[in-house]
Amino acid sequence: MLVEPTHSPHIIVSDAMHLSGIWGDGYSGIDQRLQIDVTPIHIAPNQRELHNPVRPVIETRGLEVESENAIATQHSSRHNWPFVAPSMNSRKPHSTEPDSNSPMSGQYRSDPVTESPRALCCVIIVMLLATSLVGCSGLSSTTPNARISADRQEINVGETVNFDARESTTPDPTIIDEYYWDFGDGEARDTKQGIVSHTYGVAGYHEAEVTVVNDNGESDTASISVFVNSPPIIELEMPTYIRAGDTARLDASNSIDPEGAAVEFIWDFDLGSDSDHDGDQTNDADATSSFVDLTIYSSGNRTGSVSVIDDKGATHTVEWSLMVISRTFSVVWEEQHIEVEWSGYLEQGQSYEISHEPGTGARMIQVNATLTLARDILPIMWPEDNFTLSLNIPETGWSTFASTSHDNITENASASIDRGDMNSHPESGYTITADSSEGLVESLLNEPGERFGQGTWYWTITADQCDPDLPVDDVDPDQGNDWTLMVEFIILVPRVSEIGV
Repeated sequence: MLVEPTHSPHIIVSDAMHLSGIWGDGYSGIDQRLQIDVTPIHIAPNQRELHNPVRPVIETRGLEVESENAIATQHSSRHNWPFVAPSMNSRKPHSTEPDSNSPMSGQYRSDPVTESPRALCCVIIVMLLATSLVGCSGLSSTTPNARISADRQEINVGETVNFDARESTTPDPTIIDEYYWDFGDGEARDTKQGIVSHTYGVAGYHEAEVTVVNDNGESDTASISVFVNSPPIIELEMPTYIRAGDTARLDASNSIDPEGAAVEFIWDFDLGSDSDHDGDQTNDADATSSFVDLTIYSSGNRTGSVSVIDDKGATHTVEWSLMVISRTFSVVWEEQHIEVEWSGYLEQGQSYEISHEPGTGARMIQVNATLTLARDILPIMWPEDNFTLSLNIPETGWSTFASTSHDNITENASASIDRGDMNSHPESGYTITADSSEGLVESLLNEPGERFGQGTWYWTITADQCDPDLPVDDVDPDQGNDWTLMVEFIILVPRVSEIGV
């Protein structure tokens, strides 16, 4: 602490002497030892004042005070103080009692070096030194002692540190009245309590300080360092748009950590979906490489994110947006005629079932089906047999049947199922936008009201009756018949071709 003398002492000294004493400050309970060596300087009769200082030496325990530079530390030392003797004739009888007005109390002893010392010199010197030293640290200090701690000294930008100065103390009977906080980032606060929280938004090293002030107005300061880690810097390269079905490369490999550490990557390809099914659409980890090749099949704006994490867990996340545009196609409906044929032999009571999907990849327009039985040549085989042709299309909800008939003896017995205008004839030769040719074809074939005939067709041929039967047991010249089923379809097949972006 600073020690400034309030007076310039002028001591008249005629004899060399050694002074020593022990005093207490009345506050700290610590006794101090004072030693003074005084050397007389002879001055001429016409010289009233001597300007060369005589420096008494003070030895103390536990305190170091040098009055010229006013610095105090907790060590034993010897101290110099300038004294100027104004006159050689101002001698007074010495006394062994301290001045009652002195803030120090104790006993003093003078040891003459060459002649008997003047007691008054000792008393005055001790009074002046005691007055100057009162209040110095270690004697009667009421200065508080600041202490500061933090729950974390290394954080990431945006995180919070809790500071604690409650271990700060101040000598009785004083109390700590105020805490002034300087967080080292340009922000400060003052509190009545010794705890405070602060969120750092600036990276780097910050020296956080607390100044504690007691009710005497005395203060002390303590500090602690906090390192705020800066998040990674993301460099993302990607196209602004692609066509539906194309692949886009998203490259974040040039991202860096300002502190030079290695970084990790997490990609979320779609902020509108929850790929890991945890209820949060924004935290999916769809890829962990520095770059990705992303194929998007649906047009529209796709929004995703990339997060870069450094070795200390600092995370920087950037959202990206990619425009996906549709493709343009030309549509032409091509009419096709398809014929299918089946044949076989059935005995009375037997059935034969056929299933197929004639409407795959096409729009059904018309169907004509004819079941023809082989003709019996011998009259004994007449009349012609009776067969039934039935059709069922479960997906469409259409079922029908027809039985063979023999209206003309010159013709074979047959049964027919016919239906036209199953669906409408669409416009042909136009352009349309779509995400893909496959998706466009599917949408054309599944237009509402134009799906009649889609799905599996089930044909069933049944030999109902094969006549005649002879009255002789186990003799039947007409046990069954051969049959042929001919079906003709008219369908429209969509032909699509891409004509531009």
